Amino acid sequence: MKKFACLFVFLMAASTAFGAPLDAFKSLEGTLDIAGGTAHIPVMTQAAQDIMTFNPKIRITVAGGGSGVGVKQVGEGLAGIGNTGRPLKESEIKQYGLKTFPFAIDGVALAVHPENPVKALTKEQVVKIYSGEITDWKELGGNPGRINLYGREDGSGTRETFTDKLFGKGELSPAVNVVNSNGAMKTAIAQDKRAIGYVGIGHLDSSIAGVAIDGHVPSQENAASGEYPVVRNLFMNTKGEPTGLTAAFIGYIYSEPGAKIIEKSGYIPLPRAEN
Repeated sequence: MKKFACLFVFLMAASTAFGAPLDAFKSLEGTLDIAGGTAHIPVMTQAAQDIMTFNPKIRITVAGGGSGVGVKQVGEGLAGIGNTGRPLKESEIKQYGLKTFPFAIDGVALAVHPENPVKALTKEQVVKIYSGEITDWKELGGNPGRINLYGREDGSGTRETFTDKLFGKGELSPAVNVVNSNGAMKTAIAQDKRAIGYVGIGHLDSSIAGVAIDGHVPSQENAASGEYPVVRNLFMNTKGEPTGLTAAFIGYIYSEPGAKIIEKSGYIPLPRAEN
């Protein structure tokens, strides 16, 4: 009986600890639309489900579209939160009066089909691949065959991190096949044995294989420690200071349950910065 009582107290304490951040939504109702970076979707979706289960009077929609879409949607008042996988530009802040909230660290990984024997490249080789100077896998020690290049759309935070950290300011090959989300990139690589592309590290799984760069293996642990250098922050952005449901949602992302969602999604939580 004593053991049961202790267990009951423990479970009640755990329930209270989890429920406390959701208490902010008790008296709220209405709709919150979220759009932008696709890397954010797993975090935003799970948080939205938690909140809507707790309070059915709240409706939260989550859409992708990329970082550029996130800025435009929130800036034009079409979304309460616009997500980006890159810092806001000064011009965007000035044009729309945006506030930014970095909440997670994500790495960007080069990826190939799991059956591709090439699992490590140098930064110089990456530049030559994406500029079109190296076009056949045999030049990299792989099986003979054309390298099929995949990249993200203009305005993508994943693409911006890739170009800033790995490719630099060179001209991308016109042979790059453009896809519009991390999910679409995973599908393209998983179905093409000669493909190379890039995704947020949190999207690596058995369907695609991460590629080490200059000996640095892409993993969230290595991204957090600084061992893996191709990293970025994930941001939520609002038009002016957030209020009401928007402010409560952002607060939930920074809570302990929010941090667990971020970790489960493959990212590293960041504490809320003082404004």
